[in-house]
Amino acid sequence: MPRGMSVEHTIAFVGAGNMAGALIRGLIGTATVPADRIIAADPDRARLSSLEAELDIGVTTDNAEAVKDATVVVLATKPQVFAQVLPGLAAAVSLDTLLVSIAAGISTGMIERAFPDGSRVVRTMPNTPALVGAGATAIAAGTHATDDDLELAETLFRSVGISVRVPEAQIDAVTGLSGSGPAYVFAMIEALRDAGVREGLPEETALQLASQTVFGAARLLLDEKEAPEVLRDRVTSPGGTTRAGLDALETASFADAIIGAVRAATRRSVELGKMAEGALD
Repeated sequence: MPRGMSVEHTIAFVGAGNMAGALIRGLIGTATVPADRIIAADPDRARLSSLEAELDIGVTTDNAEAVKDATVVVLATKPQVFAQVLPGLAAAVSLDTLLVSIAAGISTGMIERAFPDGSRVVRTMPNTPALVGAGATAIAAGTHATDDDLELAETLFRSVGISVRVPEAQIDAVTGLSGSGPAYVFAMIEALRDAGVREGLPEETALQLASQTVFGAARLLLDEKEAPEVLRDRVTSPGGTTRAGLDALETASFADAIIGAVRAATRRSVELGKMAEGALD
């Protein structure tokens, strides 16, 4: 289904935080799902009122009320409260309802155990650039999810960026890479800004240049469809300024630091999943 193609489903969001709000805006903005077929449930009445006023969607503080007529339920609550939320939902949905989780660390198996046998679950890991329609979302199938379910999930998340399918065993690595990755990029931009200031640039100018440089480099990489190594070598002249900068990065073990960050975040994702599973069991 191309981005922007309407799907014939009623979508209920259990949880209406930032990521849920981003997805709702994307679905409406790309005409994937009209506002009158979206409802959000959340205990925060102020948040619901804001979404209702902005997007004209249905809202409620009652999770069971939200999901009773939905064909797709997006589980968007914090992992810490899943144990309290899932039992009430299980009695309100049918086997015809597709369950789509965006909660970090919550496996499809954990969700399947809380719902009737045969329930169809798709687990996803979006990231925060979804807030501006530039997200990257990985999608993994549960035991009973079909290819049609995965295609539907891809269509939903393409409304806020790109989506890719992965085996569920790779979701923790996705969390470490693209889920946490925006923070690594922000840290790099922060460092570029501070370095520019040290070399005499005004802070605002340094930040603008650093941000656009990262954006432009990523855009060039996506458009050229070349390996990053190829583009790096293309802009690096022997004995030039870029070579001097890259040598400094190598001396500081830049690549090892990034690899270490992804590894640490991946391992923490595994730990959080185990903690969440313990709370549900």
